[in-house]
Formats: sequence, C-alpha cells, structure tokens
Amino acid sequence: MATELGGRRAVVTGAASGIGEACARAFAAQGAHVIVADRDDEGAQRVAAEIGGEPWVVDLSDLDALAEVRLDADILVNNAGIQTVSPIVDFDPARFRLIVDLMLVSPFMLTRAAMPGMIEKGWGRVINISSVHGLRASAYKSAYVSAKHGLEGLSKVTALEGGAHGITSNCINPGYVRTPLVEKQIADQARVHGIAEDEVVDRVMLTESAIKRLVEPHEVASLATWLCSDAAGMVTGASYTMDGGWSAR
Repeated sequence: MATELGGRRAVVTGAASGIGEACARAFAAQGAHVIVADRDDEGAQRVAAEIGGEPWVVDLSDLDALAEVRLDADILVNNAGIQTVSPIVDFDPARFRLIVDLMLVSPFMLTRAAMPGMIEKGWGRVINISSVHGLRASAYKSAYVSAKHGLEGLSKVTALEGGAHGITSNCINPGYVRTPLVEKQIADQARVHGIAEDEVVDRVMLTESAIKRLVEPHEVASLATWLCSDAAGMVTGASYTMDGGWSAR
C-alpha cells in the first residue's frame, strides 16, 4: 500500500457517497486517517468501517454548532452539497439560504476551524470540491451557481492567507459526475426543460462537453490525492477543471 499520506489526518465532508466517498477511499489508500463526515449516519459508519477511518455524523447546515468546532486535520475536503433545479421566480428563499449555508458558509467555518492546527504544523491542504458551475452558469441553478462561485473566492483567499504557513488551497471543478446528487436531478431537469427524463443526460448534462460521458468519482479523487502530494507543493489558489471541455467554450 502506498503511504505518501501516512500520518496525515483527512476530514472529508459528504463522504458517505459519491465524490466524498471516493476521496475518503483514495486518501485511506494513501495511508491517511480519514474522518468520514456526513449527516447520513449509516453511510458514514459504513464507509469509515470499510476504510479504517472514523465517522463524524454532522449537520453542516447548523452553523452555530460549526462555529464552536476545532478540527485536527492536515487535509480538509469541502465536498458536501445539495441541489435544487428551479427558475429564480419560483425558487424558495429558504432553500436558497440552505444551499449557500451548506456549500459556502460551512466550508468557511470548517476552514476556519482547521487552519490554526495547520498553521501550527506548518502544513495543510484545503481542497474545495467546486464545479464547472463555479466558473460558468446554467439556468435554473441560481443557488448552486452562487454558492460555487463564492467557494472559488474563499479558496483563493485561503491560499493567500495560508501560503506563508505551508497551507495550499485549491478547487476541483468537475462537470456532471456519476453520483446520487446528479441522478436525483434528472426528473427536475426534464421538468424545467420540457423534455423526457431519458433525454436529460445527452441534451442537458453533456451538451457543452466535448467528451460525451459523465465524470467518474474516482477521477475526481485522483486529482484530490495529487493535490496533497509533495509534487503539488507549489499549486495553490488554482481551479482545476475536469469537465470534458465544457469550460473551454
């Protein structure tokens, strides 16, 4: 087993499934001790048991509770997210706030909680799972696009403040990834676009991509592990697209 991350502690949010689970498994394979953070108790317990990590069952939308957290983490992966597909005029304001709280404010809270320990150690990696929607917009996703654009800015500020202390901060920007989050969008996408559900992947999700397939979670995880390697020590404040050419347009 490769052990480049041996002795490191990694906190991965939304790690009970999808990209987060893939990252948790990849870090564990590299020797890291992984804290599997998710509101899904059963899923967090399962993944943690399978990789020899530890579960952290947490509601990341509870910002008051997060304000009191202090994280012992060498690596922080801000991945947890939700989605709502709706025109702005119909978008529930409470849902908009929830998405921004979960996908922008909670990454700030967790970064704030982890940075003191990283500064003390003189080493840290913050990896923000952004999206092509952190760089581009799509109709009917006002909250998600707003949160991801904000996460891009937070990541860059973290890079500037952390650089002198051995801390890097970067975004990974995939297109549509084969995850439960994406699968749950298909019915909503069909409704707002007025097409059949079996047309959504080709006509909506892959229409801007030069490579006509979904991204696989393990591909995102491979980039995340590289960003934690010694080879990536000078990579910070960057946004790495993995979108099949979508953002090349």
